[in-house]
Amino acid sequence: MSGFDKVVTSYEQAMAGLEDNMTVIAGGFGLCGIPEGLIAQIKKMGTTGLTIVSNNAGVDGFGLGILLEDRQIKKMVASYVGENELFEKQLLNGELEVELTPQGTLAEKIRAGGAGIPAFFTATGFGTPVGEGKEVREFNGRSYILEPSITGDFALVKGWKADRFGNVVYRQTAQNFNPMAATAGKITVVEVEEIVEPGALDPNHIHTPGIYVDRVIKGTFEKRIEQRTVRS
Repeated sequence: MSGFDKVVTSYEQAMAGLEDNMTVIAGGFGLCGIPEGLIAQIKKMGTTGLTIVSNNAGVDGFGLGILLEDRQIKKMVASYVGENELFEKQLLNGELEVELTPQGTLAEKIRAGGAGIPAFFTATGFGTPVGEGKEVREFNGRSYILEPSITGDFALVKGWKADRFGNVVYRQTAQNFNPMAATAGKITVVEVEEIVEPGALDPNHIHTPGIYVDRVIKGTFEKRIEQRTVRS
């Protein structure tokens, strides 16, 4: 990389600096819009003790699920155990620390972290196990709990297109948690389907400005379907 050019040509370069016991924020929703190649690189590196912040942990054998196989994840901050049997098993056996967080709250925790907001009040979770031990305040006659924001050592993002300056466009529902994640990492790595030259993207259509992005890599994607139902 030189100057404003954020493009790297190998996954080793893309994930350089990732160490044991770091916190990684990963975009995606189920298997939609997940940074498949970056996750595979973590698997290859064998990094352990990780705290992963993501909506869920993929499925068995794909997505973040592959990091559970060798117990590379110490803690999951997630909204949904999902279709991942290994995730469920490790949670119930006490092998994996899991902080289940309402989905909207999780999105806001990441967004707030990226915006430099240390915490915020939300009514979601008040009076449930989610709110246990958290500060409560009343606003306009309604009770709210204090939720701390989230930032990560790395943020892993899946985009559709990016230019060499790191400006990113997402495609349809694959946008999901990715824009929030992109703002909240000390090092933000974006894996995209296509890299274009600066000026090729319509500024009005850019979702993540390059100021948030440290590295961009062109990946290849399987785009596996989580639940496929067909007629017999």
